[in-house]
Amino acid sequence: MRAALETRQRDAAVRVEELEAEPARVRTALVEAEEVLRRRVIGLEQYLEALAEAGAPTVVTDGTPPRKPVRPRRTVPHRQDAAGTEVLSVDHQALIATAPEAGADGVGARRAAVVVLGWDSASASHAEEARTQLKRLVERGWPTVDKSGRFTLPAPGQAGAGRRDGGS
Repeated sequence: MRAALETRQRDAAVRVEELEAEPARVRTALVEAEEVLRRRVIGLEQYLEALAEAGAPTVVTDGTPPRKPVRPRRTVPHRQDAAGTEVLSVDHQALIATAPEAGADGVGARRAAVVVLGWDSASASHAEEARTQLKRLVERGWPTVDKSGRFTLPAPGQAGAGRRDGGS
């Protein structure tokens, strides 16, 4: 019995020593963390000063996620004002060039996004972006859209008609 009690006493003494060393370890870790924080604060201040000197706008984060930058809107000239498709952007030229290949069936927005523009087929936002571009072309008289939302080139006598029977 005595041996068991002495063993328990030694175990308790070791535990006390371990616990007495714990605050010292925590204090050391705290000092190191405070030093890292101090360096980071100084680094941020130096960065903001450098931005101010360069005349760049400073962005202060308040916890809200940053917004995507707004892309410039592509200018689409009216068809009657243009000599040819050369005045259109490369993407718009590709969209217009696909319409004759599609024939009377026309081009859908998803096909335009995937096949013509080479965007990811799994993304609905890409199909909507392609639809938006196609609609902008329709507004300016380049292709026409039917009720099913298929885009085709207007017949030669309808050039510039830009029919908008439907499609979403």
